[in-house]
Amino acid sequence: MITYEEIRKNEDIRTYIQSADEALAALGFTEHSFAHVTKVAESVKYILETLGFSAHAVELGMIAAYLHDIGNLVNRAEHSQSGAVMAFRILDRMDMPAADIATIVAGNHDEGTGVPVSPVAAALILADKSDVRRSRVRNPEKKTFDIHDRVNYSVEKSLLKINREHSLIKLKLSVDTHYGSVMDYFEIFLERMVLCRKAAEKLGLQFKLMINEQSLI
Repeated sequence: MITYEEIRKNEDIRTYIQSADEALAALGFTEHSFAHVTKVAESVKYILETLGFSAHAVELGMIAAYLHDIGNLVNRAEHSQSGAVMAFRILDRMDMPAADIATIVAGNHDEGTGVPVSPVAAALILADKSDVRRSRVRNPEKKTFDIHDRVNYSVEKSLLKINREHSLIKLKLSVDTHYGSVMDYFEIFLERMVLCRKAAEKLGLQFKLMINEQSLI
């Protein structure tokens, strides 16, 4: 079996991730490089392991997470689909079994078009959309922050947690409202939170969003 560590160390894949992030940087987007994909992979691992999925499913989920943004190299629009085509070619050339490739490339995480078609896809969606943090902001000038910069910069702490009963997954954010308001968060993330709710349901969970200890979803 192709492992997450093999994927993480593959120089071609690292080039695609770095180049995709450079393309987004040129367009003014927040960080989507190794820090992001690694954090998403670790969150996918946490979700699937906590819910008792097999080691094989966890490995596939982490690989899907690590590859999920390479399509930004082609275009930000529909990058999930572009990335799936790129991932298929990479994994096929590595002789990964077809069933495993199918699980990985079916992880469409785009708002609007994304559907949690499997537990791996659902975990990827939740992990990706919960990565909101100050360190993703590249713009050094606070006066020129756009709404995405403001929202990410305002988040001082982010925690994704499944309860003991495995009935609820909660995204808890500590937000400094000097930089971004709760309404700013909803303006750009409402579609993402709706997708998270669908993903949680696929895993048999309820999704809850808490900002500054206030339950909002």
